[in-house]
Amino acid sequence: MKKISFLLIAAAGILWGSMGLFVRTLNGAGLETMDIVFLRALVTGVGMLMYLGVFCPKLLRVRPRDFWCFFGTGIASIVFFNFCYFRAIMRTSLCVAAVLLYTAPAMVMIMSGILFKEAFTGRKAIALLLTFAGCVLVTGVLKSGQELTAGGILLGLGAGFGYALYSIFSRYALERGYHSLTITCYTFLIAAAAAVPLSHPGEVLQAAFSSWGMGAFSLAFGLLCTVAPYLLYTVGLRYTDNSKASILASVEPVTAAVLGVIVFHESLTVMTVLGMVLVLAGMAVCSSRTKREKTSA
Repeated sequence: MKKISFLLIAAAGILWGSMGLFVRTLNGAGLETMDIVFLRALVTGVGMLMYLGVFCPKLLRVRPRDFWCFFGTGIASIVFFNFCYFRAIMRTSLCVAAVLLYTAPAMVMIMSGILFKEAFTGRKAIALLLTFAGCVLVTGVLKSGQELTAGGILLGLGAGFGYALYSIFSRYALERGYHSLTITCYTFLIAAAAAVPLSHPGEVLQAAFSSWGMGAFSLAFGLLCTVAPYLLYTVGLRYTDNSKASILASVEPVTAAVLGVIVFHESLTVMTVLGMVLVLAGMAVCSSRTKREKTSA
């Protein structure tokens, strides 16, 4: 499993990158951004609760003293990250907010060094620089001409911090012996409850399940963009360190850019292609193993 952990995390990033396909459709159905966050968390949390309740009830057992881990992943990460990210988009632009969001790997690297004593190596630094530079080019921030404000920058950095916290709190939960299914289930049950005052639950349910087709679409949104990637990421996190995982997940904006070209016929520029190459190069550097690692494997 350790040998394919990098592939699991990269697959999670690819699935997260496909979220725009679902978000655009749900937004067209009348749902606002925090409504979509609530729907995503609700479908995921309830779906996981039903599955575990029937097939793996033991995995629903959580020691009360450990609930802070799930409040961390659910509120400090999922809800806080989305709230800051969407507000940053309103105060700046999508590309600027996306670049600020991808300061997360650097934050993960710093926090993991302090909290988990993970080594800060030259290889990690190179991978981090390559992926961040690639994200800058893919998102097009250099040509956006967007005026930056202090509030917009702080919100964007807040989104990156919230995004980084999932790796941190998940690591604590994993070290306490919890299964990735347990972490995903409680993360999104708590996130759904916390998102209620920020959304319109009644309108969300009415729009998302107005027909069999929309109901199936909403369930697919929860399965493909949340359940599957968070499980893959959390399982992969068990076998690799936080900083490497956060860098590998940076394939997300590359996936979004490719799908934008294929599905929505968005333009593909030389800068975008160069950015994709840099992100993939950073991932290759991050996932390559040293001679010492190969010997100990």
